[in-house]
Amino acid sequence: MAVTGRPTLRDLFDESPTPHIAHPPRTHHRHFYVATDGSYRPDGGGLGVVIETRDGERVARIAFPDVAPNNNISEYRALHLGLDVLAHRAPPSARVGVLVDHDDLAANVNNAVLACDHPDWKSPKRITVPAGSEHHWRGIQARIAGFGEVRAARIDSRDNPAHPLANSPGEYEHVNRQPDRCVLPEPLGFESESDVSYLPPSRFEGQAGD
Repeated sequence: MAVTGRPTLRDLFDESPTPHIAHPPRTHHRHFYVATDGSYRPDGGGLGVVIETRDGERVARIAFPDVAPNNNISEYRALHLGLDVLAHRAPPSARVGVLVDHDDLAANVNNAVLACDHPDWKSPKRITVPAGSEHHWRGIQARIAGFGEVRAARIDSRDNPAHPLANSPGEYEHVNRQPDRCVLPEPLGFESESDVSYLPPSRFEGQAGD
């Protein structure tokens, strides 16, 4: 259950597994959170994006109709869109929490993050993306490298606030007319890795789904 009084996306991120990456206390805190979802239907699907600061201030909501060959490609397109939007509203030093309801996508994002720290840019595990998603995956990788830190959490589609936007983009079309916002969160006030006054959830690699 979410903790009363805390921002929705931060709640979801804090309580969800982050495949292949365990959080020490400092990296447990993000500046921005972006939840994305892509839907597929034979007659057309959609892309949904919700972005918030750590303080719960809404930065953007997006609901676009989209036509993709399958749901896997839609998921990659949605995350590419969400990170592009955030990159225009957040400083390069931002620490970003990504929330998706697609297991392989969450794992790929975190493997790409780990690859950024490898001298040869090698991922600890082989990254395979769905055919047709290669262009969007390259865009996602570029955005990952452009932020200060990125972590991806895997959430349930029923809890994903971007899910209704992606599944009913026509119904939520009005959110695209909301003015752009460049919102910065308040200072963290929690920068030391030795400070354990706010313990991270138990996220060990052995618990991550491959």
